[in-house]
Amino acid sequence: MIRTFALLALLAACTPEEAPPPVADVGTTQYLCADGTIIPVLQGTDGNIRITVKGENFNLIAEEAASGARYGWPSDGSNYVWWTKGKEGTLYWKDGTKGGEETILHSDCKQQ
Repeated sequence: MIRTFALLALLAACTPEEAPPPVADVGTTQYLCADGTIIPVLQGTDGNIRITVKGENFNLIAEEAASGARYGWPSDGSNYVWWTKGKEGTLYWKDGTKGGEETILHSDCKQQ
C-alpha cells in the first residue's frame, strides 16, 4: 500500500516526459491514421501506455472514460490524450491554456 502511494506521488510530481515508463511491455500496437500518420502504442502490464508522436515518447496513464479506453496526463497543463474504442483510436491535444479544450490531431486511426 505504501509503495502504491509512493508511486502515485511520484507520478503526480512528474511531467509526461519525466513519467516512469509503463511497467513491462505487453506489446506494441501500431495505428495507421486517416492522414497517414503511424502512432505506435506500447501497452504496459500496469494499464498505462507509451505513445510515440513525431519521434518522441510520451507516457500516459489510464483515465476514466464513458466508453473505450482513454489515456492522458492528470495535470492542469497541456498534454496528449489517446482514446481508443474497439480497434480505432484518436489522438487529441489537451490545451491547458484554454481550460483543457481538446483538439483532434489524428483521427480514424486503425489498429494494424
